[in-house]
Amino acid sequence: MKLELGKLTIRDIRFSEESKISEGILYVSKEDLRRVALTEEKIKSADFDIARPGESVRITPVKDVVEPRVKTEGPGGIFPGFIAGVDTVGSGKTLALKGMAVVTTGPIVNFQEGVIDMSGPGADYTPFSKLLNLCVICEPVDNCEKHQYESALRMAGLKIASFVAGLGKDIAPEETETFETPDLLTGMKAFPELPRVAYVQMLQSQGLLHDTYVYGVDAKKILPTVLYPTESMDGAILSGNCVSACDKNPTYIHENNPIVEDLFKQHGKTINFVAHVITNENVFLADKERSSNQTAKLCKMLGLDAVIISEEGFGNPDTDLIMNCKKIEAEGIKTVIVTDEYAGRDGKSQSLADADKAADALVTAGNANQLVRLPKLDKVIGTMDYISKIAGSSDKALQSDGSIEVEIQVITGATSEVGFHTLSAR
Repeated sequence: MKLELGKLTIRDIRFSEESKISEGILYVSKEDLRRVALTEEKIKSADFDIARPGESVRITPVKDVVEPRVKTEGPGGIFPGFIAGVDTVGSGKTLALKGMAVVTTGPIVNFQEGVIDMSGPGADYTPFSKLLNLCVICEPVDNCEKHQYESALRMAGLKIASFVAGLGKDIAPEETETFETPDLLTGMKAFPELPRVAYVQMLQSQGLLHDTYVYGVDAKKILPTVLYPTESMDGAILSGNCVSACDKNPTYIHENNPIVEDLFKQHGKTINFVAHVITNENVFLADKERSSNQTAKLCKMLGLDAVIISEEGFGNPDTDLIMNCKKIEAEGIKTVIVTDEYAGRDGKSQSLADADKAADALVTAGNANQLVRLPKLDKVIGTMDYISKIAGSSDKALQSDGSIEVEIQVITGATSEVGFHTLSAR
């Protein structure tokens, strides 16, 4: 499977009567965007705003962050199962609009939506403060159920990202990066002197708005399976969840998974990057046992020497993480796990809800309970009405000077469990 990922940098976003990309500037018509958003029948109204790096702007509550991408050559289309059909993606040519994102917001869907500050101390904790953000602010129709609103808002974001990316389809990319993974038989014979390594990615799938989708299928309904690593770059995996903002993987992160990209960089040099294994995070013990059994079996079948395992979320999923680690290690395969920590505001509590001596190689993405004071900013995109309800906040969060004192848990992407940010712990 070979994918050529073209990159076109967007240097500014401006509202205009005509939607187009010219000389690195994205011009968008609000009317064009509104027509796209309102194809979702559960959306009553849609408005749009732009947040630029360094501005005194807070976006909240954040539902999803999406990087606009479009297929320019080859099978399938971006976001298969939702925007495109269900053809296998991950090959051919794809164009990504770099330096920008589509961010969806509106009345709160669940208590675990987050905050993106474009300046101040909060901006240091989120990777999305460095992007030009085209914000989509949607109101649901009356009496809309939470799960219906979540679905409509998610789809509006995906549709607008696809519309925006389409504006660049005929523009030559400034840079092209090639990613290639051979079939398993060929890969078995390649680089015999190098360790065979795979990435095991745990997808949030606990239900009750804690969902991730693979080719349009809710991940809780899948058995662990093997993907070509390039499939996620075409949107085969996308976010539909409302887990704590700090460690949920918005769709943008699935498109730009740094573990996948780092393993590609080492492929043929220090390792043989064999496959991307995906598994789910379940609620019931039998489901956890089933999925971890199947994950360990796949790793053994692939003849692996080592794996990197990442989780999404905390608490209940820590059990899945440790099960995967123990069972893969029991097959004689070395593991490294990537997680964040919930060690209390003083950092002295047990970091994970589960542990085992097999988990002796761990990369931490930081302590989500760390307190931070975020100053009042000049502008809010969305609404501050729910700031005290977001996980990591409290009814005492809002201070008399307009600042908020919260855990970094409220900040989107602050403790990314795939390492999409630079935070750690000591």
